[in-house]
Amino acid sequence: MPSERGGPDAVLFDMDGTLVDTEGLWWQAAASVAASLGRSLGGDDEPYVVGRTIEDVAAYLLAPDPLPQDAPRLPEVVRRLTDAFADRVEQGLTVMPGAPELLAGLAATAIPTALVSASPRSIVELVLPRIGHAFDLVIANEDTARGKPYPDPYLEAARRLGAAPSRCVAVEDSPAGIAAATAAGCHVLVASPEGLPSLPHIRAHRNR
Repeated sequence: MPSERGGPDAVLFDMDGTLVDTEGLWWQAAASVAASLGRSLGGDDEPYVVGRTIEDVAAYLLAPDPLPQDAPRLPEVVRRLTDAFADRVEQGLTVMPGAPELLAGLAATAIPTALVSASPRSIVELVLPRIGHAFDLVIANEDTARGKPYPDPYLEAARRLGAAPSRCVAVEDSPAGIAAATAAGCHVLVASPEGLPSLPHIRAHRNR
């Protein structure tokens, strides 16, 4: 249910690069799979790799000229990307500065929270214990037909929480995620490598 204590009705968090410092791990995983396919990743590839679903990245790695015979390879590339990412996550990750304090503040003030991730649920379940917060809702890649940068994940999160997107604050870090939350109609705050915004900042942003 929406909070009655002022501020947003809900705060919707991206996971990778926002709450946990995993985007470097994801890039390493994608680069290793790309190399096995005879490709190398550089800065120009970043918008197509960071913040995207694993299925989108797998298709991108089979591009730019995928052949009909590549279609059966897509599930295999998805599996390899997932496994490579999971292996790196299991070796350890870092919670982003300010995340524990912000999540604790939201819990104390009864503002609902949702995790809205482009990662598959298997990865989300690896990461959640390391975050240490009981989200009211978790949206993973499998929960919507289209992932970021489409608005579907954020619209679904707001729908399930019973909140209007315009009364939600989304915290994101990647261009794909920012585009998704903006298209859904959420108020968007961009997380920086230095840390997450404070609870007063989130409340002030929602009330502008």
